[in-house]
Amino acid sequence: MRADRLVATLLLMQARGRVTAAEIAEELEVSVATARRDLEALSTAGIPVYPQAGRGGGWSLIGGARTDLSGLTAGETRALFLLAGPAAQAAPEVKSALRKLVRALPQPFRADAQAAADAVVVDAARWGRRDPAEPTALGLLRQAVVDRRQVRFDYTRPGSEPTPRVVHPWGLAQKETTWYLLAGTEKGRRTFRLDRVGAVIILDEKATRPSNFDLTSEWAQIVDQMEQRRAAVAADVLVSAALAPILADQQGRNCTLHGVAPDGRIQATITADTAKMVARQLAGWGADLEVLGPPEVRAELVMLARELLRDNT
Repeated sequence: MRADRLVATLLLMQARGRVTAAEIAEELEVSVATARRDLEALSTAGIPVYPQAGRGGGWSLIGGARTDLSGLTAGETRALFLLAGPAAQAAPEVKSALRKLVRALPQPFRADAQAAADAVVVDAARWGRRDPAEPTALGLLRQAVVDRRQVRFDYTRPGSEPTPRVVHPWGLAQKETTWYLLAGTEKGRRTFRLDRVGAVIILDEKATRPSNFDLTSEWAQIVDQMEQRRAAVAADVLVSAALAPILADQQGRNCTLHGVAPDGRIQATITADTAKMVARQLAGWGADLEVLGPPEVRAELVMLARELLRDNT
């Protein structure tokens, strides 16, 4: 986009003091003619830049201005590169953008920015698993959210046939390794798992979004609703004090540790959306954990044990 180039040109002039059209063309990967037109456009628009002809000439900010045109402080620059660095490991476009931004930053900021970009590695894969592949639909949906365009795709719910959907994409969220699309539909806000989304077609129709929409708070509400739904059944259990922290770490928000029982074990509550799901979460603990109730969870554990011991020969 031309606006991006104009800002980048200003940053380069600020960082270097004086630049030529050829230098800008090389840095921004455009033609020399395009770089020269951008410089002339800045001057025409009233930006305080001027050309100097002759050997050693070029374009400069009037008075050799050294204002930080990016508006970034040293701390903000470091924070930006810490966040963007891990993304650059997987996205060539981000890596290229960071490289250009480093060159455009004021000299005192450059070393810290580069160090911050290389300081963090994000590995989303759990131990024993491969790094999850990016959903096929993610790129197009991200573009549709930014461009405010409606999209069409087939959506497949478990045990159902694919159904066509036309939605207004509002935002994307990643929970652990799963991506979700928050979108407006004729029935209101809906959330779609990207691993159930078919081929995406971006439509010409403009997407609408509520004026007060805030993606962060909206996603927090969805997470709370899902957690409440997943906590429909609660089981009371006893676990040794040594294993209680491991149980809590494994179950996350589905585990609440209480006080110490008379025998020294820890009282805990385990939740899930169904009694069968609670039983499946606890079956692997064997004698290390005692399930006190409710009866339907204990019954599901008995059924699981019978299924495991069933002779299919």
